[in-house]
Order: sequence, then C-alpha cells, then structure tokens
Amino acid sequence: MERLHPDNIANLPAGVERPHYQRSGLQAGIVHLGIGAFQRAHLAVVNEAALHVTNDVRWGTVGVSLRQADTRDALAPQAGLYTVAIRDAAPDATPREALQVIGNLIEVLVAPEDPHAVLERIAHPDTRIVSLTVTEKGHHHHPATGALRGDDPDIVHDLASPTAPRTAIGFIVHALQLRRQRGLAPLTLLSCDNLPANGDTLRGLVLAFAAHVDLGLRDHIASTCSFPNSMVDRIVPRTTDADRERISARLGLRDAWPVIGEPYLDWVIEDRFANGRPDWQAGGARFVEHAEPFERLKLRMVNGSHSALAYLGAVAGWHTVDRAIAEPALHRYLDVLMRDEVAPTLPPLPGLDLNAYRARLLQRFANPALQHQTQQIAMDGSQKLPQRLLGTVRDRLAAHESFEHLALALAAWFHYLHGVDETGAGYPIQDPLAAALADHVARAAAAGSVHDGVALFTSFTPVFGELGTVPRFVSAVARHALSLKQRGVLATLDSLP
Repeated sequence: MERLHPDNIANLPAGVERPHYQRSGLQAGIVHLGIGAFQRAHLAVVNEAALHVTNDVRWGTVGVSLRQADTRDALAPQAGLYTVAIRDAAPDATPREALQVIGNLIEVLVAPEDPHAVLERIAHPDTRIVSLTVTEKGHHHHPATGALRGDDPDIVHDLASPTAPRTAIGFIVHALQLRRQRGLAPLTLLSCDNLPANGDTLRGLVLAFAAHVDLGLRDHIASTCSFPNSMVDRIVPRTTDADRERISARLGLRDAWPVIGEPYLDWVIEDRFANGRPDWQAGGARFVEHAEPFERLKLRMVNGSHSALAYLGAVAGWHTVDRAIAEPALHRYLDVLMRDEVAPTLPPLPGLDLNAYRARLLQRFANPALQHQTQQIAMDGSQKLPQRLLGTVRDRLAAHESFEHLALALAAWFHYLHGVDETGAGYPIQDPLAAALADHVARAAAAGSVHDGVALFTSFTPVFGELGTVPRFVSAVARHALSLKQRGVLATLDSLP
C-alpha cells in the first residue's frame, strides 16, 4: 500500500479531514520536546484548528524525540503527516471513529543522533514557543519536593556537556544561552505534563540548572522568558498494530504511526506568552489568568482516579480501563472516591457542575473503543502518585477527614509492585525508581506483619515525604494492603461502605 504523503493527500476518502492551509509555507514557530502520542493527539490537533481558522503559517511544529528514533522513522517518509483517530461507541455500543490527517508537524529531530540540531532549532529566530510532554520522570526532579536532582547522571552530564545535552532541561538552558548570545527574542516554555503548577515547576528546574551554568543566564531567563501553567486532558491510548491496519485500510494509504484519542479534549493555559502565540481558542483551548484550580481538578479527579483504577484493575487481571470499570464494585468505588474524598479538596470553579464532571469522567473511562491498557497507566507510579493521590491525602489528613478510598489506591500500588496479578500472570515494573522500589517491597515482605511492611514501604521519602511517619496514614494503607492480600480486589471493594 502506498504511504500517506502530501503528494497523495488529495486521494483520501471524502470523510477524512485534511489540512486546508498552505502547508508548504509553514515556519517552525513551535519546538516540541517529547514528541509522542499525547502531543500529536492533543496540542497538534488544537494547533491544526488554529491554522485552519487563521492560516497563520508562523506556527508549524518541529518535534524532538529525546530518546528514540521510532517516531521520526515512521513519519519522515510521510513528510510529517499522520492520522488522528477519534474513537467512541455508538448508541448500540459498536465502536466508531472519525479520522483527521494532521499537517502542522514539519519535522522530527532525534536528540541522541544530533543534539546540535536540536539546540540550533530552539535557538532559531523562527522559534517562539518550546512546549514539552516529557512525562513526570523527564523533569529529573524529586517528586516529593519538585527540586532538581543535581546528582542525576543525565543532569550531571548535561552540565558538563553544553553542546550535547540529553535532557529537556539541558536542551532548554543551553539553547537559551545561545539565544542570549545571539540577541534573539525570549521564548515561552510551555509544559503540558501532568504536574502541579507545571509551568512554575519547569521554571524552577530551568533556573536551578541555569544557575550552575551562569548566574547571568539565570537572571536573563527569569526576567525575559515565560512559563505559563497549563492543564491538559485527553485520553490517548497506545497505538496498536491493529489500529495501524484498520486506519490505513480506511485511508487507502499506509500510515505508519497514527494516534488514537477520545472525543473529549480540554486545555487550560495561563495567557502569559513572551513572543506571541497561535489562536488556540479555535481548537477549544481556554486562556485564563490562573490555571491552578483547573490543574488540581484534573490531577486529582481524572489522573488520581485513573491511577486508582489502573492499580486495582492490573492487580485483578483486568487489562483495559473499560473492562475494569464494568465491574460494579469498582465503578462504585471510583464514584465515591471522587465525590467524598477528592471533591472536598478542590477549589471552587465558577460554572463547573462537579457532579456532572464526575459522571462524564466515569463515562469516559467506560469508552470501549479506546481499549486503554491499565498497565500503560500504571507505569511510573513513583513520579505520578505524589501529585495524583498524596496531595489529596495530605489535605484530608489536615482536615481530619476520612481517606479510606485513597488509602486503598495506595495499597493497590504497593500490591501491584510485587509484579504478579491475581491470575498468577507476571508483568514488569516500569518506573525510574524501580530498583529502589523493589528493594523496599522485598524488605516489606520480610517484615513481621503487613503493617510493618507497609511502614517500611511508606518510609521511602522520595515518594511519600513525611507521610510515612504519620501513624494514621500507615495504618489505613496497611489495613487495605492486608485485605488485598487475603481477600483480593473484588472482595476488598465489596467490603467498602
């Protein structure tokens, strides 16, 4: 089958959306670090809508893969074109999907192959925004505190190797040094990762790194560049070979790497841009003065409940989100978790019906067309849970309120880290702190009781901070860990009030 390419895009079926702007004139106004499925199904879709409305060709995108060449190798023969498949279910529960070919990705660079090209692209006069989806672990920070990990081997390397960095932080700072030397305009550094105050967190890490390079550079970045906070929301499952085959058959052209997404999309951004921005409102983005209330809503309601579902589902052997939430006990658990323990910790959001938001979220999780793997969500728990669950726990503790459902989610993570589900199937633990977590789990297993084991586990301060010294917290997690061990997921869920 012929590959998807600008030369044959006119041959696409009538029902497939495609670029209607002058793609040949695109300039690379955006450099995106961490080009992956989420960016291509979220930011790029919003940017595509803006281009269709404004035809402002300053806002094309150059993507950067920080580790692997697979995205570049898949999309380069397609001149950056790829398909977004938006999937849901019809009223009769049969899957359906709408296809759109996205055109605003100009090029993909592979940082390990040519770090100089990445630095030069960020330092190019056309570049106005550097956006990021590098995941929580890609920030090389302490999850419990947000501070830069100065002893991280990649950070140490980047400080010593300004012409060949490895990390997003290293590329940003060394490229900003080049821009400063060349007298170029400042940049907006736009984090799209699931971190509390993601822009402020990125700013702190960039300035901490820059201070080790040159205090004058640090002050220059602090006074000229902007780091808006943002909240992003769309479920984007991993693309499978079956997805590629199905989508290519519908296109009549082979797309080596389409991406899958749900119909729902939300993006809230603080309107603080140092050098202009696209008209992203055209794609549904919302510009606000302060994003923190929306960030907390997303991290605690969406991501927190997603992680709780993932660990309980993975331990039970339920491989997809829709399969897990089809269990009435788990559906009820998530509903109560969000209503009774998460919602009271959220700031007021005028115009938001929180009950309707919760109901819609449960419907999103139940989407059978996505086939979102619980193991995909379960990755990198050490980086995710401090902001998804532990902040909520701290607020409930401070208010002297119950956090039983939150404690069960954390007990499920502890159980998950043993690497075997209730069917006896094993799975690998994918986490940047996997070795340290395995050591703590092994020590917990050798403890005299489940309570003592959980106390050892929660003493791991890079994740839990001071919570491991709070008896009420340790006891609650231990109680549910014992139930999961002795009775399993379903019986434990059924025992909840």
